[in-house]
Amino acid sequence: MQRSLSTVLWIPVILSACVVSSEGPEFKKISVEEYRDKVYGSWLAQCIGNIYGLPHENRYIDEPGPETFPYGYRRNLEALKRTNGVFSDDDTDIEYMYLLAMEKHGPEPTLAQLAAMWRYHVRNRVWLANRAAVAAINHGFTPPVTGNKKLNPHWFQIDPQLINEIWAVTAPGMVRYAASKSGWAARIMDDDWGIEPTVYYGAMYAAAFFEPDVYELIDIGVAALPEGSRFARTVEDMKALFRKYPDDWKPARRDMAEKYYHREPPESKTIWNANLNAAAGVLAQLYGGGDFRKTLDLSCAMGFDADNQAATLAGLLGVILGSEGLPEDLLFPVPELNWSQPFNDFYKNVSRYDMPDAGLKDIANRVAEQGERIVLGNGGRRIIEDGKESYLVNTEASFMLPLEFPAGPPPYIEIGQEIEHELPAFGGQAPFRWTLRSGDLPEGLGISDGKLTGVASSTGVFPITLKLSASDRQEISKRVKLVVRGPNLARAAVSILSSVRNTDTARRDAMWLTVPRSLYAGEVEIIRDGKRLGDGSTFYSIEDHGSPKQDFFGFEWSQPQLVGLLAYHTGAVEETGGWFTSLNVEHRDTDGNWKAAEGLLISPPLPPGSLPFNKPHFVEYLLAFRPVTTTAVRIIGDAGGTAHWRSSPTYFTSITELSAHGPLPGYELLNR
Repeated sequence: MQRSLSTVLWIPVILSACVVSSEGPEFKKISVEEYRDKVYGSWLAQCIGNIYGLPHENRYIDEPGPETFPYGYRRNLEALKRTNGVFSDDDTDIEYMYLLAMEKHGPEPTLAQLAAMWRYHVRNRVWLANRAAVAAINHGFTPPVTGNKKLNPHWFQIDPQLINEIWAVTAPGMVRYAASKSGWAARIMDDDWGIEPTVYYGAMYAAAFFEPDVYELIDIGVAALPEGSRFARTVEDMKALFRKYPDDWKPARRDMAEKYYHREPPESKTIWNANLNAAAGVLAQLYGGGDFRKTLDLSCAMGFDADNQAATLAGLLGVILGSEGLPEDLLFPVPELNWSQPFNDFYKNVSRYDMPDAGLKDIANRVAEQGERIVLGNGGRRIIEDGKESYLVNTEASFMLPLEFPAGPPPYIEIGQEIEHELPAFGGQAPFRWTLRSGDLPEGLGISDGKLTGVASSTGVFPITLKLSASDRQEISKRVKLVVRGPNLARAAVSILSSVRNTDTARRDAMWLTVPRSLYAGEVEIIRDGKRLGDGSTFYSIEDHGSPKQDFFGFEWSQPQLVGLLAYHTGAVEETGGWFTSLNVEHRDTDGNWKAAEGLLISPPLPPGSLPFNKPHFVEYLLAFRPVTTTAVRIIGDAGGTAHWRSSPTYFTSITELSAHGPLPGYELLNR
């Protein structure tokens, strides 16, 4: 059993697309030359689809795109000229980053290793689930916690299905392996049914090395999904629409949009919904019928986040057709530049930090090298027949998930209160065993059956090292800090102090909003109700203006209290604001004046600046300081806001909970 945040995590176990031999695994043969060309064709086709689709991204919502085919590259033709090649975007750059990860760590890296790549290379140009995931990674969390639906309010968005094709391109014919690995990687940013289209595409891509029929591929993709899958039902709906309107895609698109967008539940109704956009992709694949140009145009015309469907389906057809089967005018769109190779064999990185430009052929060859390692490492062989080199692929290979000890929200431990915290594990082979490798647990706590349990009897910071062992002999050790805090003094406060007591809901609702509205709470009183996650948990300090400002939250008591720790728990944040860019603690002195707390330490450190890529949802900051006796205390700082392509900044902060506690012995250890 794999666990995270006390939630069982689904890992796809799929039906093989190949006939199982009674005498052993089913093998299929593909020449080395053909495999490499199909990888190259897929990479070229994804670049075509991405650049071709960008002008149509998010443009066609209530109505489909016009049937003025072919659309062509449109405004991006000039960008291709300026680049003298093709440029990166989120449909290809993360896969390029994953290639670098495979070259650095091997063809089966861990999620923690992928997270380190995200932390280093991804510093802007991410949105929704990807943005939430990379912000959580920057905070110190690791997958699959970063995609968990309790912490990532975008868990159902399109993000993973457009960046994970590499796991299937490197597993030709290994449908079970590719689907499972694609779903595994999708957990970096998504959860539950949000990862299902990624699994579906992974199965189709792997199968496409041997199966050219696009209709058969759809059935193979569906077979990869779990019983009761939401997306499997969606695919069957799309097939029914295709049968109902065999000669006209527009009414099929209308009915699809009505059911999966207009009548989608409010909490997941967005134009980037994973299920919605994948449904549009199914229709484009059905009506495209394997024709590259027609599928490409239909992918754009179906609308919503159209460039992603265009890139993914083009890449799928690129596997089937190989590089020679792609339209020459799309590979050589600017004849006056006299390119000798597709896109001048040049991939310009414009979107990720410190990733080199590269040749397209070189990227494809490097991907194919990783594919060879995966084929040979999973029961396949390289053979020579009549002087021709081929792979024998074990089509029944399975992906064995690496053991992970995910980093996530630490246990909330309050002195004198019983705790039962499930220690996280992911991958590996159950049963798992946790042991204390070094350090001392807080007195009163112990580890049993994978849980930290007991009643802590003393406050402080307790650095320990835990070892996680799986039955397949994988082991991981991780250093963690347990913090035992004193009783929450906020419960006895006579009043809550806040710069904003009620959210200006009219201004909020006029903003560019991305998180489910059920998370909102309109009054600041909720910051001491003990609820840190879920519906009604998040207070936004939005006022009737959008100007820069300072925000504060705190408590006042009728009698002096000894205070040495405040715990600020953020709520959901938006891409335009919702965070502090500076943060301090103040207490009221005997003359009624506010004074800054001395020796303040914030753990983890507050991320600087106003770029949203490092502003995570639902995390806690501990603010420890030299103890002071006071009748009032507060956190105070500058509210963050940033311009967005959809709206201007609105400066505000987000909070779910603020607690106040007595002195924290050893708080200097928090950031060591």
